[in-house]
Amino acid sequence: MSSSESSSPPKTILITGAAGFIPSHVTNRLVSNYPTYKIVALDKLSYCSSLKNLQPCFSSSNFKFVKGDIASPDLINYLLDAEDIDTIMHFAAETHVDNSFGNSFEFTTNNIYGTHVLLEACKVTRRIKRFIHVSTDEVYGESDLDTDLGNHEASQLLPTNPYSATKAGAEMLVMAYHRSYGLPIITTRGNNVYGPNQFPEKLIPKYILLAMRGDPLPIHGNGSNVRSYLFCADVAEAFDVILHKGAIGHVYNIGTKKERSVLDVARDICKIFGFDFEKKVHFVNDRPFNDKRYFLDDQKLKKLGWEERTPWEAGLKMTIAWYRENPDWWGNVGPALHPHPRIVTSIPILHYEEEFLMHYTMGSSKSDLKFLIYGRTGWIGELLGKRCTEKGITYAYGRGKLEDRNMLLNDIRRLQPTHVFNAAVVAGRPNVDWCETHKIETIRTNVVGTLNLADVCNQEGIFMMNYASGCIFEYDKDHPQGSGVGFKEDDKPNFTGSFYSKTMAMVDEMLRDYANVCSLRLRMPISSDLNNTRNLITKITRYNKVVNIPNSISVLDELLPISIEMAKRKCKGVWNFTNPGVVSHNEILELYKQYIDPNFKWENFDLQEQAKVILAPRSNNELDVSKLKKEFPELLSIKDSIKKYVFEPNKRVK
Repeated sequence: MSSSESSSPPKTILITGAAGFIPSHVTNRLVSNYPTYKIVALDKLSYCSSLKNLQPCFSSSNFKFVKGDIASPDLINYLLDAEDIDTIMHFAAETHVDNSFGNSFEFTTNNIYGTHVLLEACKVTRRIKRFIHVSTDEVYGESDLDTDLGNHEASQLLPTNPYSATKAGAEMLVMAYHRSYGLPIITTRGNNVYGPNQFPEKLIPKYILLAMRGDPLPIHGNGSNVRSYLFCADVAEAFDVILHKGAIGHVYNIGTKKERSVLDVARDICKIFGFDFEKKVHFVNDRPFNDKRYFLDDQKLKKLGWEERTPWEAGLKMTIAWYRENPDWWGNVGPALHPHPRIVTSIPILHYEEEFLMHYTMGSSKSDLKFLIYGRTGWIGELLGKRCTEKGITYAYGRGKLEDRNMLLNDIRRLQPTHVFNAAVVAGRPNVDWCETHKIETIRTNVVGTLNLADVCNQEGIFMMNYASGCIFEYDKDHPQGSGVGFKEDDKPNFTGSFYSKTMAMVDEMLRDYANVCSLRLRMPISSDLNNTRNLITKITRYNKVVNIPNSISVLDELLPISIEMAKRKCKGVWNFTNPGVVSHNEILELYKQYIDPNFKWENFDLQEQAKVILAPRSNNELDVSKLKKEFPELLSIKDSIKKYVFEPNKRVK
């Protein structure tokens, strides 16, 4: 990698663990300050992370949230490729030392294996320009209480607890991938951070919430342990500076020389609340291997132009004010306020987060319907959620992987849906050529996953709506182009030109044996959102040349509400799910020119020329939708539907 590449501004940043405390502040800052950067936030939403921490981002067009685990190689490889990630800021980790003594294997899985998954994906994709690995000051081990010299970046790593040992282990992997494979790595090691949104297993928010309740403040041991505290906004700025000015291969300490003992922190909080310190504190047993001090040399980062801006007194007052205004941000946190919490993931925090997720993703309930939707990060899944919100239908997105039967059962038994919608289909990005080089991933979702979900729904007695594909046919002698004779629901698929179509044809046939399933064959979907890169109109307006062949097409603005109605009616079997008739690319572009851009121009090329620039042939066909038209007589023809739902709403004002 050239120095010019490594110093160029990022385009798409993946932030892992983004809904956690520190990374949420970093994410909010970057989304707000750099509107030209695309920020992809990844988080599995464990007990100490919350979508509410990212609320400022959700209205921004340059932000996308993905719920997932860094320990999933398939997900990470897909995200790096599909989102065209060029920068990673890796925050995701288990961080609470107390938990690491009773749940150390989980720390190894998340902190070491999860990091390894990310590194391996970066090695394979070869497109990452910066990988910022977020570590901790605890990897240095305990600092001498009497020294004035902080640990500098080249100091030996001497971790003393399972948490810091896993973070040191992750650092070793990061260094190895930098040296062996040339990955553009930057590592940070930071002091303690405090501020709004922090889960109250940490000292400062724990003391604040206990003080708000009027409860005693527990002091581990004699309270002489010393820590350096930085306000979250200052730390977010530090990561901003490192992202833009940090040198590849270097380590940066993020620290402060201003230290405070546990007793000092308790005393300052008592002072703000007006409590008698001597009466309010309560001394308890110390935790195992409680290091006395972590002290950093922070000069290297300061030379990049960063400095601490928020005085301790001001930061503490702002933090207390935030918790007073948001006392229920984390729900029931009673177990986390215990002097010696253990494996906090067992407390009802997850249940609270589920409730918030449901509130965040669900419409106000006006009916007895409850939809469970798979494919949240996909186009159809996203639009389905919006339609449900508009119609007041209660819905939630599934958490389980389609290939994992137990996870699907957990989703269904936990949420008790009336209907399940499967929109989790791998069609490849930017197009189906992706499936030609990712066959296993395509099989896993399109075949194994879809059949698995259908079988689980059948077992549980639940109706399943499956968004299938009509790209499994091609014009032939019995269905010649321009004849008006379309393929019916019972016709056997005859197109095997692409691997994507092969998987969809296979499942199309197998799902017929499930009486609880309705399969809707979509083709070349179009919507009124002309900025969406998955929209057929958006695609062809950006192509240099297009093939001018008439095809059946699905206008989602009209058809998705119909699919919801079909679910209510519990329509079964296979349905061709396009608008009646066919339309060619040229006819669509003529309408685009008429309604949107009168200066728009395009060129055509034939199938032979097209074959030179694509990996897999494309399906061209007309589907017979007389079955759908009989059920929904008001269904518009393809050209009328495109005009009404797409071009009229987007018509250029003259």
